[in-house]
Amino acid sequence: MVAASSLIGELRGSINDESARIQREFETSGDGRACVSQRTRMVEEILARLWRDIVSPDESRPANFTLVATGGFGRGWLFPFSDIDLLFLFNDRDAEQAFKDPVRRFSQEVWDLRLKLSPASRTLAECDRYDPNNTEFTISLLDCRCLAGDRDLFRKLHDKVIPKLVMKESKVLLQGLAEVTRERHSKYGMTLYHLEPNLKEAPGGLRDCNVANWLALISAMDKLHDWPEASSLRPPVRKQLDAAIDFLMSARCFLHFRHGRDDNTLSWESQDEAAARKIGATGTEELSAADWMRIYFGHARAVQRTVTQLLEEIPEAWSALYRQVQSWRSRLTTADFSVVDGLIFLQQPSALQDPEVLLRLFHFMAHHGLKLSATTEYRIEQALPALAATPPRGAELWLYLQETLLQPYAADALRAMHSLRLLTLLLPELKVIDSLVVRDFYHRFTVDEHSFLAIESLHRLKQSQSEWDKRYGELLGELEDPELLYLALLLHDTGKGVPNGNHVQTSLDIANQAMDRLDVDPKERAEVLFLIANHLELSATLRRDIFDPGTVAAFAEKMGTPERLKMLALLTYADIKAVNPEALTPWKAENVWQLYMAADNYLNRSADQRVHTEANDEKLARLRSLAPVTGSKFKAFLEGFPQRYLLVHTAEEVMRHMQMAEDLGNDPVLVDLKRGRHWYDLTLVTKDRPFLFATLSGVLAAWGMNIVKANAFSNSAGVVVDTFHFTDRFRTLELNLSEWARFKISVVSIMLGEADLEKMLRDRQRSEKGVIAKVKVETKIEFDDASSATTTLVQVIAQDRPRLLHRIASCLSDQKCNIEIALIDTEGQMAIDTFYLTSGGQKLKPEHQKQVERALLGELKAE
Repeated sequence: MVAASSLIGELRGSINDESARIQREFETSGDGRACVSQRTRMVEEILARLWRDIVSPDESRPANFTLVATGGFGRGWLFPFSDIDLLFLFNDRDAEQAFKDPVRRFSQEVWDLRLKLSPASRTLAECDRYDPNNTEFTISLLDCRCLAGDRDLFRKLHDKVIPKLVMKESKVLLQGLAEVTRERHSKYGMTLYHLEPNLKEAPGGLRDCNVANWLALISAMDKLHDWPEASSLRPPVRKQLDAAIDFLMSARCFLHFRHGRDDNTLSWESQDEAAARKIGATGTEELSAADWMRIYFGHARAVQRTVTQLLEEIPEAWSALYRQVQSWRSRLTTADFSVVDGLIFLQQPSALQDPEVLLRLFHFMAHHGLKLSATTEYRIEQALPALAATPPRGAELWLYLQETLLQPYAADALRAMHSLRLLTLLLPELKVIDSLVVRDFYHRFTVDEHSFLAIESLHRLKQSQSEWDKRYGELLGELEDPELLYLALLLHDTGKGVPNGNHVQTSLDIANQAMDRLDVDPKERAEVLFLIANHLELSATLRRDIFDPGTVAAFAEKMGTPERLKMLALLTYADIKAVNPEALTPWKAENVWQLYMAADNYLNRSADQRVHTEANDEKLARLRSLAPVTGSKFKAFLEGFPQRYLLVHTAEEVMRHMQMAEDLGNDPVLVDLKRGRHWYDLTLVTKDRPFLFATLSGVLAAWGMNIVKANAFSNSAGVVVDTFHFTDRFRTLELNLSEWARFKISVVSIMLGEADLEKMLRDRQRSEKGVIAKVKVETKIEFDDASSATTTLVQVIAQDRPRLLHRIASCLSDQKCNIEIALIDTEGQMAIDTFYLTSGGQKLKPEHQKQVERALLGELKAE
């Protein structure tokens, strides 16, 4: 029996009408659970109709062949655009062969109806075997339901095969499930606090809701040797999980309808609309997007806690190495706490009536890297109301807090305190950043999680094998009072929780209140406030020429003491690293370190004089040794270059530049291209001319390259050495070695005026789809005449976009400005570029600065 085309047309119409009705009803009620239930029923009816038409008019037949819903469909969780998980179950190979053609036709008809089918075919014997390479299939059977066909065959699967398989393979099943869960969590940085989370796959999402149920179910079936009659989760946990599922279901249905596809990412635009429509939060007052996300994070936090506890409490879910570590940790039992399988239990359940025991508990956790048992968490929650009436404060609280901050697993202890609402009870000033989303497209995590990550990154320095981390780790070991640095990191961004203000100043006000509560010593308070007040200072200085002695001197004098300088360098390192995994590039880590070293030398003046003088003399001596017979040429080439030129280039690079300069008589433009560890290095040597820097940046933009940093130098003879460091966005040079020569020829042709740069730029613009900016960056132009004795600095803050550097540099050239140095930086969608400018060999006059500012603002106006 072949389904007629009229039937397919009829079913398509039915699907469209019913889907539209389900969507309208959801838009009215916002009830996600009802929505998925209705779509599940709709698909069941469609499949039953096809079964009758293709396989058997009797839905309980034929024998030896059954249609089974598994996975999300088996649970009755068919979201608007999710896949339909089906198992074609056969009694044996003969049955599989006999129904091969109906299965093919059935599947084809489902696909023709534009339903997303995810089918699997197995014999009953195959379902009885666990495949370690396909844990997901066995797990999907835990949610199986019979849709049509041989009911007796399904009962064999459900009542005999699955319980027997789980009983036989429970240990490997739990280990496999735990492994794929931890791998998935690691993709999201092991945290649920993302600014734009995936509410299905991220920690605390719908997938984790299922994991919690599966872990509990497998454990129960292993003990009972059968299916449990009710949920295996404890009633309070079940209640929290059900509330989270209700919210997440509504949110996922909203996202599917909004995007018209299976898209589960809560983008900022989605958050705005979800808050306006009160998705999953009907009956509440008006909600901002930040308020709505706090509701989301509250549910996600409860889900993650449940999954984490189950993974810790079920020994079968541990790896062999983890089991060995937990066995060792079990020897850490004290008079207050016992440790069983790496989980902390209270020796006396009533002990938490004493706040000191509670504080000691988290110090113990931070010191040993342990986790709290579910029972201990429950005891803490029970003790909180009494603690809230008379919370500990003053020097005693600060003593316990600083000791906890100093422990190697302090960040995990802080997260546990925060999850249990204890941290904000002890320091209410942190409430303003609880689960706070700040939209700048640079930070990836909520403000509270960013602070915990910053603290964690410093504690991990000691274990890191990275050369940069080792340097910073040594610096951390030299601090006199590292607890002040950790407290500053905990409080440095609290001002972001107060809208429409200077977050640094607001953070200072909030930090003062917190330190009043802790009764922090005035001298210690001053150090913490200094770090918070200046936590952006080092990053800002990196946008200046850090090889300019004046820049270094100004920064060092703001620091005042070597100790403050060390703490600020470490704070900056941790702050940048906690922004997102890619924020602290090797180049940025190197620049932070170079600025620290230069400022440290300045504060120890004798060391500064000796190191810089010897370094310069050493390099000049090295150059002379490389070119003993070219003394006059050597002197002529170097004459007029700024000191920075020798500092940023090795002796070998300088010699190469000198050789290229000598060859300018034969070739007016010389280009050198190299592949570095992190980017490509392009060096151009030619005679100075107007628009040189702008043209070169335009060529790179036309080739689709992303400029990371750039240097422009010229000597007294008018020879220019421009160096651009760039990444290859489309891997053109990496994948096509022949393109290297074409790229260099293109650069030379453009510089000589033999090729049309504007046409290349137009072609590039047409080939790239416009990206809608998620964050609007206001263009700002700032001039600085004080930082350099010979140049005027201009800092341009603007929306990052293709060709931006080319447009800025062209505009500056139009205004008769010569770019002496260019420092390029990007934070998310915000470009922060600094240029050292001269005009006619002099600083820019005030009238000229105003003219340049007007021109730049006009050029960078929103397109």
